[in-house]
Amino acid sequence: MSVSEGVAAPQRAPFALLISVYHRDTSELLLTALNSCVREQTLIPAEIVLVKDGAVSRELAVAIAEFVTTSPVPVQIVTLPENRGLAAALNAGLERVSCEFAARMDADDVSVPDRFATQWQFLQQHGLDLVGTGMAEFVSDPDTVSTLRVPPVGAERIRAHARTHAPFNHPTMMYRVATVQAVGGYQEMGTMEDYWLAVRMLLAGAKVDNIARPLVKYRVGQGAYSRRGGWQVLRTEWRMQRKMLQIGFISPVEFVRNCLIKMVYRLLPGEVKRFLFRKFVAGGLPGDKKSAPGS
Repeated sequence: MSVSEGVAAPQRAPFALLISVYHRDTSELLLTALNSCVREQTLIPAEIVLVKDGAVSRELAVAIAEFVTTSPVPVQIVTLPENRGLAAALNAGLERVSCEFAARMDADDVSVPDRFATQWQFLQQHGLDLVGTGMAEFVSDPDTVSTLRVPPVGAERIRAHARTHAPFNHPTMMYRVATVQAVGGYQEMGTMEDYWLAVRMLLAGAKVDNIARPLVKYRVGQGAYSRRGGWQVLRTEWRMQRKMLQIGFISPVEFVRNCLIKMVYRLLPGEVKRFLFRKFVAGGLPGDKKSAPGS
């Protein structure tokens, strides 16, 4: 049934959807992600800011162009002349956001239909600068959950968690743009630019919280846990811990402890990392009562 036949269009709220794409993204997954954030939401953003991080395939470019012409939400396209990485791409996008708030989304994930309505209401009720949510990891089928990533809830638990792990699931973030920019925006930190941003926001006194319920379905793909290890990731971990020590977010004792634990974890085989991550970091497995959707 169309809107003209009596179904009201979804309401809009004054926030932007911020999404970055690059040459490895596919048109099919991008359109699924965008549609889940616009056509399938009970509350939709006022605008979309889509950053093309360098040259993309013809197929992807055509899909983006077609989406722009049919989207019920205005779309701004920001094109970077070369691939500069996620931190630079998101900063470029933030410069073009005209709303006070922005919601993050990856180009291959899926937002559940009431994601934005739930986040927006929670953020407004509590006067927050940032709110994240839980995530449901999947490999290929969004309806087949492999792991539930339940974040810490409450400012004190978030700050304590941030001393050892990223306290927010980046693709679920909704934040006040001015607060992000006031701490220097995204800064290059390997694959941990979101963790580094969160730490700086916490240190600056930003008001933050999480919603435990998984409102984003996060695509991990095969071999995801193997890619979370190795020397390159370990070097990024060391840089991250050193930065947190330098700004006084962790103590020297915590720095040494964290580095030792991270070194062991990152060099473990992929399946062992997968078990440990699911057991102690993600917050639960599918079917766990404490982390079931809606909790």
